[in-house]
Amino acid sequence: MSKLSVTEKNWLLSAHIGFAALWTGAVLSMFLLSLRNTTSIDGDVLNALNSAINLLDDWIVIPSAIGSVVTATLLCWVTNYGFTKFYWVITKWFLTTGLVVFGTFWLFPWGNTAERLSAQNGLQALGNPIYEFDARGVLLGTVIQVLFLFIIIGISVLKPWGRRTAEAKSQVSAN
Repeated sequence: MSKLSVTEKNWLLSAHIGFAALWTGAVLSMFLLSLRNTTSIDGDVLNALNSAINLLDDWIVIPSAIGSVVTATLLCWVTNYGFTKFYWVITKWFLTTGLVVFGTFWLFPWGNTAERLSAQNGLQALGNPIYEFDARGVLLGTVIQVLFLFIIIGISVLKPWGRRTAEAKSQVSAN
């Protein structure tokens, strides 16, 4: 595939930044809702908060994470960034992959379980150890996600580690 023009690259980069902003804002919103969950005194409110958390996850976090990964892949493929030319790109890939895996296998199931239990049990869900574990998992998990998303954004702006040396590249290709 040929390289993009400056205008095309800027449009793709804008889409990537937009997806990252949506992802970050939605996870931050999920954190605030799960924080409010800890002080709920009404079963319907508790269930509504858990439903809102899952709504954000299903309709904003998941699509924006996918959009972010797709646009990042395209940026690496059709620009001079490449996939392994820069340490900061490699670091972002590892962190993003970790966030997607964490969200898929832990955060998403915790949110679903918390919503299901609050729908079934109302306010009594707060006394259920499974609900408490999963709701706490959502709270701490969203803090972790927001922290790592801010780190990834900082790396994107600062590009702190520069280009890999030819020697480091040859060691990777030799293995």
